[in-house]
Amino acid sequence: MEIQENIINKVASSGLITLNLEDFYHKGERVVYDIVDNLFHGLMLREKDFRAFIKDHDWAQYQDKNVAITCSADAIVPTWAYMLLANKLQPYANEVVFGGLDTLEAVLFTKALSKVNPQDYANERVVVKGCGDIDVPVSAYVEITNLLTPVVKSIMFGEPCSTVPVYKRKD
Repeated sequence: MEIQENIINKVASSGLITLNLEDFYHKGERVVYDIVDNLFHGLMLREKDFRAFIKDHDWAQYQDKNVAITCSADAIVPTWAYMLLANKLQPYANEVVFGGLDTLEAVLFTKALSKVNPQDYANERVVVKGCGDIDVPVSAYVEITNLLTPVVKSIMFGEPCSTVPVYKRKD
């Protein structure tokens, strides 16, 4: 007696769309530029010395890199100093932000997600993948939720076989 079983993949037939935020990861190198190296006695920035550094520094070394500008010391750093750094980095770097690597990562994801067309997900049931190989900042999950909530039927978090409901439109 032969028993034939049809195995049904309920996940595949569920109509869920899986959105993996890792797909929006910018692969470029991340660099921190710490202005502490430009401080006089580790306490303050001297304009004349800083302007000489700005003029002579090899800015091409930042070509296509993602740069976070910060100051790790509790020092007196005028705002214009960060502006000068951004101005010199801008022609070379892919992205320049004020803050640490966490800020840089959040900005990179926000920019990448701004290219998502929410209408591509209109009236769909979306699962935002929650585990992976890349550390996706929480801000990216918040951003995608903000983008999709007005147009989707539902948003879930996790994997299609095990999700946490986040949003369900009331019809």
